[in-house]
Amino acid sequence: MTGKEALAEVIRVMIVDDHAIVRRGLQAYVDTVPTLEVVGEASDGQQALARLRQWQTMGEPLPDVVLMDLQMPRMGGVEATSAIVQAHPEVKVVVLTSFGEAERVHAALAAGAAGYLLKDADPDEVVTAIRAAAAGEVHLDSAVARQLTRRMVSPNVGLSALTAREREILTLVAQGFSNREIAARLAISERTARTHVSNVLSKLQLSSRTQAALLAIKEGLIPPPG
Repeated sequence: MTGKEALAEVIRVMIVDDHAIVRRGLQAYVDTVPTLEVVGEASDGQQALARLRQWQTMGEPLPDVVLMDLQMPRMGGVEATSAIVQAHPEVKVVVLTSFGEAERVHAALAAGAAGYLLKDADPDEVVTAIRAAAAGEVHLDSAVARQLTRRMVSPNVGLSALTAREREILTLVAQGFSNREIAARLAISERTARTHVSNVLSKLQLSSRTQAALLAIKEGLIPPPG
């Protein structure tokens, strides 16, 4: 493997949290994982967006994954997630949450977050969440997922609106498969898989793969995590 190939496999991570000790702790651990690299940090959403714009203006590669706190001054995690997803759709956001922030997690998912984990999660789970997001997959903390699915209101249009193939697609999305993996599993093109996923989200009035996963759990298509 060449140095360039090894570099290409490194997942670039940005940490956004208003507590310096949290940022330092996360960075200290993430930087011990050979395939991960912390490339920046910010103390709130405004600073995070400013740094992303700066990197883009300078032609620097953007982070692959942003670890995003929810409750921060000036601009919180929900608003920042929405802004990042709209301006930089290739950047995936994983929400860092405390157990009591279910309402904010709902809002973050609606804003396009790729997943979420608890702040007291094991270090290995943080790495799992980062890798899943970078691969276009969904990561749900099991405790928060159970809480959210109990409270989740089904969309106005139910699963009956989906074709058999779309239900199959929804199940695979909820299981964490990327578009490429769905295409390989169903022997279809990646473009067709992407179209199916888009159709499923549109019909169910959902805005993210994570919301789709929660709905699939609630409707019994897959078991709850954990």
